[in-house]
Amino acid sequence: MNPPTPAGNLRVLSPVPGTAVPLQSVPDPVFAQGLVGPGAAVEPDDGDGAACAPIAGTVTTVRSHAFVIEADDGRAILVHLGIDTVGQQGAGFTPRVARGARVGAGDPVVGWVPADVRAAGYSAVVPVVALDAAGAVLADLVDVGRVTASDVLFHWTG
Repeated sequence: MNPPTPAGNLRVLSPVPGTAVPLQSVPDPVFAQGLVGPGAAVEPDDGDGAACAPIAGTVTTVRSHAFVIEADDGRAILVHLGIDTVGQQGAGFTPRVARGARVGAGDPVVGWVPADVRAAGYSAVVPVVALDAAGAVLADLVDVGRVTASDVLFHWTG
């Protein structure tokens, strides 16, 4: 069970079950170097499933392989399903919401099968990024160990 979130902090959940890994270990320099923001990543389990909203808010971007959810206070979280998976041209991904939809934390956003991504020759690791944030604003960062799709990956403070 996740502890209470302090006032002003945004609780960011894992969008998929798997193993948390440091963002710096993601095999893409844009994510590994934190160029779009700090965060964590999850090496997902192979099962058929959905990537879920890590926060409650509005879907501002949804692609077959990535989505952004913006909280009511303007903070936005990017979830990217695999690395270079844009090369799959949508194959194996099923968006379940449209741009502009309101979602709750944990609601399914994109259906996918991580094992199929790996079989196509791509990394299935899922970066979860606090867009345009400074690394110092993240607290309680989980970047190692087993996570479920409802576990907190980090808190975005402030």
